[in-house]
Amino acid sequence: MNPLTLTGVTEALRASWAADTCSPDDVERAPWSADNPAWGHCDITALVVQDLFGGDLLAGEVYATDGTQHGFHMWNRLDSGLELDLTREQFRHGQRITEPRSVQRPPGALPRRQKEYELLRERLAGLLGGALPVAQGGG
Repeated sequence: MNPLTLTGVTEALRASWAADTCSPDDVERAPWSADNPAWGHCDITALVVQDLFGGDLLAGEVYATDGTQHGFHMWNRLDSGLELDLTREQFRHGQRITEPRSVQRPPGALPRRQKEYELLRERLAGLLGGALPVAQGGG
């Protein structure tokens, strides 16, 4: 396997997102579409990034323009201090995300998203040419 680069992982993740890895909670609000591939992928993407690069998981609440809460958004803070949010682009309708808080990772993946997490890791490994490391950052 070639050394992992942030650019290579980002491109491979974007190519791996699909309807079958989208969060069912987000699909209830709007279906997944190739026009907005990041939609519904923040949690499992943040977990995979943590698997590969370590660091902390961050979460903020998501609010629609009418002030109603629409779940949570997750992203990463790398050990260097850089905040890395590979799915922020999914918010295209004026949603607001609160200040992040660091959250603990459950072992492996989020229990309700284990299947999608494993599928995303499998696709990513195929595109990157080898097995991926598991949960450096707290799992």
